[in-house]
Amino acid sequence: MHPDCPWRNIISSYCKKELIEVNYLNESKETPRQYQEGLFTAISVGFFILLVGTLFVINPNLFDKILDFFKDFDTVNVPNTDITFFAPEFPNRHSLVYQSAGQFSIALGVFQIVILALRFVIPSSWGKRSETVGSLVFWVGAGFLIQSFLIETTQWFVFWSTIIIIIGVSMIARAIVMAFRESNGLA
Repeated sequence: MHPDCPWRNIISSYCKKELIEVNYLNESKETPRQYQEGLFTAISVGFFILLVGTLFVINPNLFDKILDFFKDFDTVNVPNTDITFFAPEFPNRHSLVYQSAGQFSIALGVFQIVILALRFVIPSSWGKRSETVGSLVFWVGAGFLIQSFLIETTQWFVFWSTIIIIIGVSMIARAIVMAFRESNGLA
């Protein structure tokens, strides 16, 4: 208390109140980011459900074709080896399943482009941005590989080998984004 300057008490009290509010805001600054990531998750889950439903609507008898696809699995010889592995015994019979998987992959790739743009418009962490870039590379790559190795030529084992390569490429793409962030000192 300052008996000769009562206004100092008022200012001091006001400043303490403001300081407490600023500290509260600083402590709870993660809440908007958690809300934002929850929003991205809700959008992603909603899109996934919408996409699966749409695929079943535009591809007649897809459910039956998927069941036939799994019923066709048996141990088959891997080409140019003495190895047997599980695969469709007659992979050429399942073009509708492959086409649906290709449509799914391309749609998710396009969706990842939209999510990536949103992550820059509504600032997200660089970790989430790099994760989205990795997903984008994977889904677009998977769509290309499905078209190239399942729909056009039906090379089952080559497809799975190249999917492993795409997983590695998507991880490298993610690392490049993180390295770009570090080299440019971005937060």
